[in-house]
Amino acid sequence: MVTIRLARHGSSKSPFYRIVVTDHRNKRDGRHIENIGTFDPNETPVRFELDRTRLAYWSERGARPSETVTRLIKRHPAPTTA
Repeated sequence: MVTIRLARHGSSKSPFYRIVVTDHRNKRDGRHIENIGTFDPNETPVRFELDRTRLAYWSERGARPSETVTRLIKRHPAPTTA
């Protein structure tokens, strides 16, 4: 099964996350199919970037986001255009 989850990067006590599409059997920071965004909790305000078109593409093909990624998407909705 393909999942959309966080991969941890950055130094000790200063995490930086990439939002990646990967097979659920791969390690957390192991191989991934595609990098679709970033999440940096150390910045103020928190930086959350996500390619929503790629998220939709992978969701259509059966990829499921992890609980954490689902919470982040709900907390940071897509900007609306006027």
